[in-house]
Amino acid sequence: MLKQKLAKQAVTVSLSLSLLFTGVMVVHPGAAEAKTQVEKIIDTGDDFMGVRYKFGAPAGSDKVFDCSSFTQYIFKEHGVKLPRESKDQAKKGKHVSRGDLKKGDLVFFSTRKSGKGKIGHVGVYIGNGKILHTFGKPGVTISSIKHGWWDDHYVTARRVL
Repeated sequence: MLKQKLAKQAVTVSLSLSLLFTGVMVVHPGAAEAKTQVEKIIDTGDDFMGVRYKFGAPAGSDKVFDCSSFTQYIFKEHGVKLPRESKDQAKKGKHVSRGDLKKGDLVFFSTRKSGKGKIGHVGVYIGNGKILHTFGKPGVTISSIKHGWWDDHYVTARRVL
């Protein structure tokens, strides 16, 4: 038994050294994959989960956010400039139909204040019918746009990446 164990270790070491010296490297699928810009933006947004919502939060602040200062901040962290207000962000990039949403798309909604069909809120589509955004008590959070308030108040989406 000990002989077999030592033989196995010797083979493992030999194979490892031969791979090392030939420059061949076997990488487990998914290991050391470079994250896309979209994934980095979403990860940055996730880092702020629960950060307090404050209407009119100052641009560049990471202590409080409103919806558009949040999207502006997390996109800017990755080299993408967006205007400060959601209605202006909705003019950037290209229109995307609801059925063609991809991770990283900006998704826009009406609010009580903006009125039906007029843009008053923005979030980042993160896939599976969900957005990363900030509002009210939860602060930065994830919500579904498949049903409920966000579904009923969906206006449009834009692809800025």
